[in-house]
Order: sequence, then structure tokens, then C-alpha cells
Amino acid sequence: MNQAVRTATEPRAPAQDFEEFFLRHRTHLYGALWLVTRDRHEAEDLAQDAFLKVWERWDRVRGLEDAEGYLYRAAMNLFRNRRRRALLALKRVVHLVPTDDLRVVEERDAVVRALAQLTPSQRAALVMTDLMQMTSEEAGRAMGVRASTVRVLSARARTALRERMGDDDA
Repeated sequence: MNQAVRTATEPRAPAQDFEEFFLRHRTHLYGALWLVTRDRHEAEDLAQDAFLKVWERWDRVRGLEDAEGYLYRAAMNLFRNRRRRALLALKRVVHLVPTDDLRVVEERDAVVRALAQLTPSQRAALVMTDLMQMTSEEAGRAMGVRASTVRVLSARARTALRERMGDDDA
């Protein structure tokens, strides 16, 4: 029998499992981090660092029931640690796509400005629950807080957005 041919019953190599995990989650993680940080470069750095943390522990993480939750929690922990050290205050720049038509750009700018006025915790809770469609339990695990805290933060964020944007659908 040829040893170069893998059978379907053989387990996958850990590196291949991780590569598939990375490819499946990188875009959503980056998008969530961009919305939380409002900085493209900071979001890229955080996503890379979070995937590195997961890779370093992949032998344990791949067996977890919620490996994606572990990834998001690692990313949020990195975000909080950087915020505590005040590094985020130096990198607050909003990058808009110049190819958008004017109306779309103005709407995006209004949303970004309104999100910027929320606390980082409110912003993170709102992004995870409303935009990423996580449950409050999943978002709570990712943020390291109780699900009830996520619901309160999201509700306060929605109220603040309604007041600032004058829209009942926020």
C-alpha cells in the first residue's frame, strides 16, 4: 500500500486543521475588530495576535466545543490590554473606502462617529450581538463578562445611537 496516499479515516494534521480554522474565521474576526477599534491597522494587528495565541495553544483549542469563542475572547482580551496601556489613543483614525459614492460614505461616517461616542465596552457588545449576530452568552464569553452585562451594554448603546442619530431603528 502506498504510504503517500492518506485514507479518509486518518486524522488531519494539526497545521491543516488550523489553516482551515484561520481561513474560515479571519474575515469575520477582522471585521468585528475594525468596528470595535475603528482602526484598520489596529484591527489587523489584533487579529494576527489572536490567531497567534490560538495557534500556540492549537493542540488544546481544536478540541474545544467553542473554538471560535476562544478566538474572539483572545482577541477581546488583547484589545482590552492594549486599551489599558493607552496605545489605542494614539491610533484613532477612520479609514473610509474612497470608491464609495458620497451618500454611502456620509452614512458610514455618521455611523462611525456615533459608534465612536460609545464606550469601548458598549461598542464591542453592540458589534458582537447586532452585527455579528452572536448571542449575549457568546459575546459575554468573548468579552469576559456575564451575558446580562452584554445585554445591558447593548441596550445602552442602542439608546445612545438613537439619541445621536435621531433614528428609531438603531
